[in-house]
Amino acid sequence: LGSNTKQEFCYSGGISSYVQHLNKTKNPLHQEIIHLVSSKSNIEVELSLQWTDSYHETCFCYTNNIPQRDGGSHLSGFRAGLTRTFNQFIEKELSSIKSKPNITGDDIREGLTSIVSVKVPDPKFSSQTKDKLVSSEVKPVVEHVISEQLENFLLEKPSEAKTIINKTIEAARAREAARKARELTRRKSALD
Repeated sequence: LGSNTKQEFCYSGGISSYVQHLNKTKNPLHQEIIHLVSSKSNIEVELSLQWTDSYHETCFCYTNNIPQRDGGSHLSGFRAGLTRTFNQFIEKELSSIKSKPNITGDDIREGLTSIVSVKVPDPKFSSQTKDKLVSSEVKPVVEHVISEQLENFLLEKPSEAKTIINKTIEAARAREAARKARELTRRKSALD
């Protein structure tokens, strides 16, 4: 990480209140909102996440407090780090289960409400309206923060981790069942 890295691991903050507000009509799977803060290479990253029993992902991205409707490099770093962390954690923790489904990023993000906020000294956007962040140096920093600190959370809070993983596995099984049903329907119509 280097000497210019500062880390903090906590469960409350400004964007956490926003996640709580977004989830007030939903049923959270865990009461504590996961709040991750870190800075590296003059890029500050702040993330808040909470899984609910809904089926849709809600994610808002900000760069220097400016919203990005289309996400960008911070969103892709967040998704890549989240997927990798969960797949590694599930592989370690559930290595004895033979029938675990193949889990995708969409399965992990099902029911997730998250805020991804970065502070970047010289951000680059795709257009004048700043709808998408294209600063390539942001992605690896966000990916590193989510990978390292989310794994710590999952290890420190095993009951919350188990609840989130169970929802992820259910989502993967439902996706697989839907795929098989579509294939069966297409085969039947081809035989007609």
